Amino acid sequence: MTPTEAAASSLQDHAALWSAGEVRASDVVNAACEALVAGLDTPGLRILAACTRAEADYDVHDLLPAALDELGLTFYPVDGEAGHEAAARALARRMLAGEFTPREFTFRIHRRHGHELPLTERLAELDDEYDDLDDEYDDLEYGDRTVAQVDAEVTAEARRLAAPPPAGTTVPVPAQPPRLTVPTAP
Repeated sequence: MTPTEAAASSLQDHAALWSAGEVRASDVVNAACEALVAGLDTPGLRILAACTRAEADYDVHDLLPAALDELGLTFYPVDGEAGHEAAARALARRMLAGEFTPREFTFRIHRRHGHELPLTERLAELDDEYDDLDDEYDDLEYGDRTVAQVDAEVTAEARRLAAPPPAGTTVPVPAQPPRLTVPTAP
């Protein structure tokens, strides 16, 4: 993957994580700055990258859709299922990169989605299994599995989520939100 492709992927992940409430708006601005440094350059990306931390919380919501669109990336509306799935995939990539442990990964997925998101149902079950492993008196439900075995299964699930879709598979793209235009004075 080239540096510009990696920067675009990182910006896409940050946007999905922001839409799902997993990262701050200032993290999206930092990813936009990194994208500029890597060689991506569009007017919307420059405006997004120019936000201060104080402005980010107020402006990212309005600036991010256009910046992503100019780059051919997808904006996921806040709390949409496609956005939650994209965020889960981004978290999987971050776990595989060593940003947090398999246990932390399942906890974050389970806390955010419970057992409601089909894509991450197995991860929620594995988080329950970690909880049972912590309880020395509760060895009835999951038997003799060790933390290392559960870690290995979580890592396998993360790899499944992080993998690109198989060739020929189409990924549904959510409808873009309406663009607001500001009329100019004559």
